[in-house]
Amino acid sequence: MADLNVKIGSLTLKNPVMTASGTFGYGLEFADFIDLSRLGAIIVKGTTLHHREGNPYPRMAETSSGMLNAVGLQNKGVEYFIQKIYPEIKNIDTNMIVNVSGSTIDDYVATSAKIAMLEKIPAIELNISCPNVKEGGMAFGTSCKSAGNVVKAVRQVYPGTLIVKLSPNVTDIAEIARAVEAEGADSVSLINTLLGMAIDAERRKPILSTVTGGLSGACVKPIALRMVWQVAKAVKVPIIGLGGIMNATDAVEFLLAGATAVQIGTANFIDPQITIKVIDGINDYLKRHNYNSVQEIIGLV
Repeated sequence: MADLNVKIGSLTLKNPVMTASGTFGYGLEFADFIDLSRLGAIIVKGTTLHHREGNPYPRMAETSSGMLNAVGLQNKGVEYFIQKIYPEIKNIDTNMIVNVSGSTIDDYVATSAKIAMLEKIPAIELNISCPNVKEGGMAFGTSCKSAGNVVKAVRQVYPGTLIVKLSPNVTDIAEIARAVEAEGADSVSLINTLLGMAIDAERRKPILSTVTGGLSGACVKPIALRMVWQVAKAVKVPIIGLGGIMNATDAVEFLLAGATAVQIGTANFIDPQITIKVIDGINDYLKRHNYNSVQEIIGLV
């Protein structure tokens, strides 16, 4: 078997395959389908400072080669996670990473500080696509200043590996990546969902209760791949690529574009064993092309 180990900040991953937040629950939901310890990392669903009910239904819609979601970060808050979820997942033999979301910088800081106290959570992923309520609802990740400010603030209270998840709904994603790198991000993950919409023609109404939602799935892959390639040429920190990865070939393409690791999201809803198939597929690709290590193909394009 080829050497599949990669490093993200201070983390060593046994392979470059991670799960994307919001598509894999807390990991336990997939334990009947796969050996969770084989994964490079599991990123659990978005966690906020306080309980969030999420958006009203309907909040998911199928699209051509993808899906729209407007779940709205439904979760029971960080204290519930610490008391109820953490004890159940802390001994899973992989890197357990918490996706942290918030509506203000203070929210991000408070949640990150609480997660920092958990010994078996070695990293967080900051979701900076959240709307900043103090700035009129514009997402933190849509400007260099706001993105940099939230990362700088969290870096002061969080000593572990800090991954920042970037929004694709910007003019220049490489510029945002450089801004968060400058403020202490150990890695960037991209892309988050694209803003999309679906309409019920017969009812002449939007399908989602929120009108717009996040587009994911195979349809976004060419955009995600292009953005990963751009960011890989702009920053020195490791990149985690995601967006439309449906099989091992897709994952290899992201590695070739400059990603050190990948996240699998929407594909988990179609095939709960897809992560293991991708790990095995990457290994097969390396063997077929006479590579001894996955490191040898990162950024070849």
